[in-house]
Amino acid sequence: MNYLELINKCLVELNYKQVNEFEELVKNDHKKIKNILNLINKEVCRFDKWNFLLRKQTLTLPKNTGELDNTIPGRIALVLIDGVKHEYYENFEKFLMNSQPPCTYSAFNDKLLFPIFDEAKNIEIIYYTNNNAKDNQDKEKLSLENAEDSSLIPELFAEPILVYGTCMRLKANPQHVKFSYWLSMYNDALANLRSKNKVSIDAAPAVKLFRY
Repeated sequence: MNYLELINKCLVELNYKQVNEFEELVKNDHKKIKNILNLINKEVCRFDKWNFLLRKQTLTLPKNTGELDNTIPGRIALVLIDGVKHEYYENFEKFLMNSQPPCTYSAFNDKLLFPIFDEAKNIEIIYYTNNNAKDNQDKEKLSLENAEDSSLIPELFAEPILVYGTCMRLKANPQHVKFSYWLSMYNDALANLRSKNKVSIDAAPAVKLFRY
């Protein structure tokens, strides 16, 4: 479901008139809905380690060099050098003095810090992307902007999470006649996403409840 379709779903839930073209979204409530949809989308993508946000990138570390520009567009989950996992070590000063513990990496400003090797190394990095949306060519982007853009949240769950979450946030009144329904549908969809997102049965899902 694309951005325009999500907006129209929100308009239906709120008993507002739907639009035919993206350019018709000029009223204040239209702008609020657009902004809140993006806010909910980003919040949901950020508050858990979702499998659908995992990406992989390989960096080349030149020999006798212990730092690289941090070009990873997201939160690093795993670093492998020669197939060996390297843990994040917060004390970057140890790297500047080349006295860090073995099999570790760190960060300083816009640099990633690694052990110094006497030969070039390929560094495999698994990360959770900072992007939250994609265009109609599947190119990822930070936000929903154009009519054909869609969320990175799997489509089965994106509609109820984003539409009901947006309606709750827009009205922000538990006394609203549909607020309890929106809250229930939002939480059910979020719980289902957490359940379906787990690959292993050992990764038990948990439910987070939100009140607006």
